[in-house]
Amino acid sequence: MLELRPCCENCNKALPYNADNAMICSFECTFCDVCAKELLKNVCPNCGGGFQRRPARPADKIEEYPASTKLVHKTVDLDAHKQMLEKRNAQPEVKQKLQY
Repeated sequence: MLELRPCCENCNKALPYNADNAMICSFECTFCDVCAKELLKNVCPNCGGGFQRRPARPADKIEEYPASTKLVHKTVDLDAHKQMLEKRNAQPEVKQKLQY
């Protein structure tokens, strides 16, 4: 079951269980859509995977299966992220967007 982490790991923006702007990777690293798409170019800085929209938990299930309250906030080092993408030979269209 997904943790549904409560905030963006980069900017600390609140992402409640029903947020429509939450993005996750396959390891559940959680970012807001602005950070995931614009800053991180759809590549997770923690694992290197891509992002997908996080599904919302139905309101009638949230009491029985609550979202996580553990805050995970660590501002991304954009220089290190850019180097990771370059080292991994990211696709040319991604590299062109790396103008921070």
